[in-house]
Parts: sequence; structure tokens; C-alpha cells
Amino acid sequence: MSRVDRASGASIPHPPSIDRMANWPALALLIERVGRPMVVETLRAWAEAKRGAPDVADLDACARWCGERLAGLAQPSQRRVFNLTGTVLHTNLGRALLAEEAIEAAVAAMRSPTTLEYDLSDAGRGERDDHIAPWLCRLTGAEAATAVNNNAGAVLLALNALAAGREVIVSRGELIEIGGAFRIPDIMARAGCRLVEVGTTNRTHLRDYANAIGPDTAAIMKVHPSNYAVQGFTKSVSAAELVPLARAKGLPVIEDLGSGTLVDLETWGLPHEPTAREAIVAGIDVVTFSGDKLLGGPQAGLLVGRRNLIERIAKNPMKRALRLDKVRLAALEATLRLYADPERLARRLPTIRALARSEMEIQAQAERVLPKLAAVLGAEWKAGLKPVRGQIGSGALPVDLLPSVALAVTGRSLDKLASAFRRLPIPVIGRIEDDTLLFDLRTLDDEAAFVAQLPELISSRPRASSSLMNMSAQDARGPKT
Repeated sequence: MSRVDRASGASIPHPPSIDRMANWPALALLIERVGRPMVVETLRAWAEAKRGAPDVADLDACARWCGERLAGLAQPSQRRVFNLTGTVLHTNLGRALLAEEAIEAAVAAMRSPTTLEYDLSDAGRGERDDHIAPWLCRLTGAEAATAVNNNAGAVLLALNALAAGREVIVSRGELIEIGGAFRIPDIMARAGCRLVEVGTTNRTHLRDYANAIGPDTAAIMKVHPSNYAVQGFTKSVSAAELVPLARAKGLPVIEDLGSGTLVDLETWGLPHEPTAREAIVAGIDVVTFSGDKLLGGPQAGLLVGRRNLIERIAKNPMKRALRLDKVRLAALEATLRLYADPERLARRLPTIRALARSEMEIQAQAERVLPKLAAVLGAEWKAGLKPVRGQIGSGALPVDLLPSVALAVTGRSLDKLASAFRRLPIPVIGRIEDDTLLFDLRTLDDEAAFVAQLPELISSRPRASSSLMNMSAQDARGPKT
């Protein structure tokens, strides 16, 4: 375990072989969790870092050091969090939560081979859209439907299939940019069509569309505003006005609903958001919308509309590059099936459940949780309740806010406290506003888990959340014999 320095004659600690170290009982737990190759790699780093140090062969010190180095690797980079930001469909936190039925369907599809593209009746090749198209047609009134991996992909595919090399007319007031610098003009260029802008930012008339139609016009497009609203002296052209003009000129109308919804949100006292069925009834030829926003399902881009146009879109070679896998298709089908029973939708679909919660219900929850939070904050911070207004998020109803109740914490070093909340076993994400740390409880769906971890806030120092970093002395020395 040591060698002699020729110059001084002193004994210099020398580590045992890596293979021998890897067989230490103290490291058995690490090897079980992350695998022997990663432990061996970490042991080499330990031996290099501690070369000649007195504790180079210290079993306990080595086990603790390796556990700390490997803790981050043993923990998934995507972690469950409490979204208490006040934004229900938070893009950075994963948007819609799936219903239990959708989760079960996705897990079942992951565990086994499925009839993704297999027809059991004749043992022939099936079509993956067949799993969701009948439900989309039933719920929207469309003749046909297809799906891709997100709504940006749906818009790209529709434009490329129906208007490549030709012109598409869009109102200037609808040339939107959403998160990630996604812009309608850019996606149109990538789709291979030429944008023709009509009207002005705040006012567009039917005559503007009529005057822009020419021999190279392939389609007219409407885009539902996302993340903003133009108010005041405004004018836009409704589908009811636009469709007759397009019909007379033999042009299809494409409408991007963005968030999209399959039900009237006014049922739960929310502001009206245009539905896919309304667009189809108005005569829109192709409607695109998201699956993971107001619909409450997995990430997907849904296209519904006239059969001949949807078939052209589905046959586009780009469709294969954008198609959904079996797991998301299973989750999407299960989500769509829930809409067949609208009376129970608010209980079974997490997105609708969160949006439909009453202020009274949220207030009662806040009053239960507040004493437990106050008990662990100590004298440095003061906790109370505050009426707040949240938002749906993901571009849905951007100016319509949701009344709610928040845990409100004031005091010094709020950034430090917010960081401590993010270091909890289940990180808690809130927002700081007007020198107050706010936790909007509209989306607190697991009150017991939230309350159970609050005592860990007693110390706001960084805490080791992984058991790899908290091995007991017995763990470090291995089992007793």
C-alpha cells in the first residue's frame, strides 16, 4: 500500500490495483446502480487525484468521493418537478400532463409489439394513421385526418404538399412568431412556397385577399395568433367571409389553430377558444393544431379536413420524416377516446382539470398548505396567501388570465430561497414578482408529496438528493459477516 521516496526515505502511500478497489464491498451498491465500467473509470480518477495522499487507500473516503462523482450520472436529466409558476401549459416544463389512460396505453405499447402497421384481418400492411384518424374525424366533423410529430411539422407538411413552388396568401396581422423563434414566413420558405402578405398589422379586409389572388396562388392561409393579441382599431377576415371567396377561385383555405381545442372551454367558465370543429363547419379545408396543449395529449401535430387534401398531405414523402411513433400514437388515441365522454373530461384529463379548478377549491388547498410551509421557513421569511392571476400558456388565450391563489413568501434573499426549493427531491418551480416568491397552487396535483418534502427546507444549503451520496457507514463497509 506504500512505496519509499528515494530522496527522503519517506513512505509514500500507493493505491491498490483498480481491479482490487472495484471489488471493495463499499462500492457494490454503486456498481449495482451505474455499472462496473463507470465505477472503474471513477476509481482511476480517484487514484490520480489522490496519488501520494494519505487517504489514497481509505475505503470510506474513496466510496464517498466516487458516490459524489457518480450521483449526477445516476439521476435522470429529466426530473419530475412541481409546476407552480402559474402557467398551466408551460412549454419549458413539458406542457400537457397525460391522463392515466394515455399513460397506461403508452406503457403497454412500449412493452410489447403492436399492430402499428399491421392488419389483423388479412395479415397485410396497415396504416398507422388508422389508430387516430377515426377519432379525429368523429370529434371534429372532418372527412379525413392525419398526424405528425408537432404542429410546426403539420404546417410545414400541409404547405409543402399543397403549395410548393407557388404562392400562399396570409394577412400581415397573422405573420406570427412563437417560442424558439418559429416564424410563419420562415416555415413557408422551408415548405417551398412564396408568401404573399396582405392588409396591415392591425387591419385586413376581404378585398385585400381578393386583390392578391393571381395565377400562381395555391392557397389562402389563416393563422391563429399565439402569445399575443392585437386590440383597438382592428379588423380581420373570418372564415365565414373568406371561404366563399376561396371557393369561387378554386383555392383551399388552410387554418393553423395553434393550441387548438376539441371542446368549448366555456363549459368550464373559461374564455372561448376556437375549436377544430368550428373551423371545419365554417368550411376551412385543412385545419392544423397541437396535441400537447389544450387537447391535453402527447406532442403531436394534427391535420383534419377534406379527404382529397388530407390524402395528398399524407402521401407527401416528408410525412415519413415527421410521423409519430407507436408510443405517442397509443397515448394520443387514448386521449382522444376520453373526449367521447365530455361529462367526465374534467375529472379524467389533467389539463382540463387544472383549468377548471375553482378559486374556492384552490383557496382551501392553500389554507391547508400554508401552516406547513410557515413552520419550516423560520424567521428569515414570512409566508402568506395572495390572490394571483395565472395563464393557460403555450399561446392559448394569451390575454385571458386565470384567477388563482398562491403561497406568497417575502423576506431577504428570495433568490436563495427559490434555489432551495429547486434543490428539493421534487424541485418546486415558482416565480418571483414584486419582491415576493409566489407558488400558484392551481396546478398542485400532489399535495401530499409537496408537503412531505417541505421539512428539507429547514436548511437552504445545497442538499444531496441522491442516495449515492448518502451512503451510511454500514453501506461503505459492506454487509456484516
